Amino acid sequence: MTHRATMNRSGDPRAALRSGVQGRMLTLKIGLILVFAAIACRLVQIQIIDAKKYQEIARKQSEVKVTLGAARGNIYDRNGAVLVSNAVMASLGADPKMMGSDASGFAARLARVFDRPRRYYLEKLASDRRFVYLERRVKPQLARMVGANDFDGVVQLEEPRRLYHYDQLAGQLIGFTDVDNKGLSGIELQCNAVLQGRDGFMIMQRDALGRRRTSVDYPRTEPVNGRHLVLTIDVGYQAIAEEELRKGIERTKAESGLVVMLDPATGEVLAMANAPGANPNDPSHTDAGLMKNRAITDMFEPGSVFKIVTASAALEHRLVAPGQKFYGEQGVYVVNNGGRPRTITDTHPHGMLSMQEAIEQSSNIVMAKISNLIGAEWLYTTARDFGFGTETGIDMPGEVRGELKKPTQWSGTTLNAMAYGYEVGVTPIQIACAYAAVANRGVLMKPFVVKRVLDDQGQMLNETRPQAIRTVVSGETARTLAAFLEGAVRRGTGTGARLDGVSVAGKTGTSKKVVAGRYEPGSYTASFVGFFPSEEPKVVCLVMLDKPREGGYTGGLASAPIFRGIAQKVYATSGRFERQGRGTAAPSMIVPDVTMLAVRAARAILAGQGFAVTVEGTGALAVRQRPESGARAQRGASVTVVAGGGGTAVLAGFSVVPDVHGLSMRRAMNRLASEQLDAEVSGSGVVCAQSPLPGMQVKPGSRIAVRCEPRPVPVITD
Repeated sequence: MTHRATMNRSGDPRAALRSGVQGRMLTLKIGLILVFAAIACRLVQIQIIDAKKYQEIARKQSEVKVTLGAARGNIYDRNGAVLVSNAVMASLGADPKMMGSDASGFAARLARVFDRPRRYYLEKLASDRRFVYLERRVKPQLARMVGANDFDGVVQLEEPRRLYHYDQLAGQLIGFTDVDNKGLSGIELQCNAVLQGRDGFMIMQRDALGRRRTSVDYPRTEPVNGRHLVLTIDVGYQAIAEEELRKGIERTKAESGLVVMLDPATGEVLAMANAPGANPNDPSHTDAGLMKNRAITDMFEPGSVFKIVTASAALEHRLVAPGQKFYGEQGVYVVNNGGRPRTITDTHPHGMLSMQEAIEQSSNIVMAKISNLIGAEWLYTTARDFGFGTETGIDMPGEVRGELKKPTQWSGTTLNAMAYGYEVGVTPIQIACAYAAVANRGVLMKPFVVKRVLDDQGQMLNETRPQAIRTVVSGETARTLAAFLEGAVRRGTGTGARLDGVSVAGKTGTSKKVVAGRYEPGSYTASFVGFFPSEEPKVVCLVMLDKPREGGYTGGLASAPIFRGIAQKVYATSGRFERQGRGTAAPSMIVPDVTMLAVRAARAILAGQGFAVTVEGTGALAVRQRPESGARAQRGASVTVVAGGGGTAVLAGFSVVPDVHGLSMRRAMNRLASEQLDAEVSGSGVVCAQSPLPGMQVKPGSRIAVRCEPRPVPVITD
């Protein structure tokens, strides 16, 4: 019986089956319990422990932050001409993951519109990023030809682009911006924080298809637009300077050149030209070296234009009388410096010369002899007082300080050599400021370019006041120096700068160029710097040429004629030099030209200069003004602005070319800009020809060729 029971327990197949099923069920139950426990733990981790992390991921998937770009501020010249503004351009971007199979067709369409290889866009669309730019800041009409709405994942954005209305005019001074509208050089870099404003943003919802929708429940911060700048430069002076400099370079076959014009009484920069020029509208095709403003970034040995320092030291310390005579050694003077003979030469042989005659004839030998009477300490101190060896403080980036060694660092030749402009390194702006100090009765002024800062409503926020740095020499010494310089133009080396009916004071300079640490044979820097009218100076002008090759390499032959051309045109076209009748109170202000500007901008400019403003009519543009530009009026006088429509109507996507014949260059540029047209200007003065002709229909953004010629120069008689 026991044996049978044992067999039943061990040999019954049904019992064994039941036992196996129960074991597997138990294993399954335990497994399910473990799975549910793991899921529960994971849910606790996701929903409680890591809740914030996944909420952030979900927010990023359903929301997108869109930048609301601030409008960069405009830049105006001293009379209100728009130098730089913004144009609304289109940018095309895409989400490569959403493009999918459409990428090839879209790339082909882009290639046709923008004339690029198809593979250029396919490489961009192969990116792992969720957004790539395909084209940045292109004309809106081109972007519309692409048909961005025909493809999923393609976005068309509006972006501002800087528009430089005068192309190369003052290109190095104004500078340019990068593709994100950040300043890279010139005023655009120096005042980037003021111009760029502050971007805003908005949060948009994004659905499963990637479409964006606004929502009032999400935060939004409005952008703060950039401030506007009013510069000290006069676009008319700038155009004259660049045109005359270009003609001078062509005549002399020089490698390059520059012009600096200052108001000696205030330090305001009226013009600053560099040639070859640079076009901020097309920086990608401009050599980076050409974007430098050489007037403040380059150092050179000045040559004879530095002789005002020697003459100033001798006169101010009463070491030499103006009429005191020195022997000119017939043009060759051998100096024994510590047993090492050194020869000083003049261009022409001279006998006995007074200090005034030595300045007029630019005698190195007499200046060297005078420096022996001055001594190292006083010559160094006078040079330092004129601002050499230190930055002028001009509100431009990249200024260098030059090189002025202390007397303890001088060699045996330095005293004599510095007396006529060698063994010292200066910048063009330093030379211009030094002569401005002489013109300003001995007071050195700080140069500046930014005159005013305006808000986006045209209200003045800040104004730069003229700042006197120091009195360099007495008024008596300054008057004596001015007489010396006037003699240099009347009968000395600077006769090439002489003007009929206008008194000019100035000095020539010619210096050898240093290349790789040695003077390069046949390479010179030719300079002329002067001011006019010499009895009451209004403008200081420096002209420098690098390596003139034809027609003479000296400052008198190469640079003085350029100065004369500039001074002649500036004097003839500017109200700055209008003479007042005897017994008549001089008006205090010149009415600026605000025609073809937006009425709001015209009102702001006039009010900023102290005029009362009355607006007649309706419209966006100031089409006329009373009194006309250039007239004189007392501060507070009323100027009437006649408002008109926003320009000639654009018909079927075309602009009608306006007639700008007879307008000044600046007014013509403003008129064309109001019609959404670009201009290519040659010459200076008033418009004498244009192409295409007035009345023709062209596409917006087309380039209109405008040729200008100066107004006839009147003969001035005393």
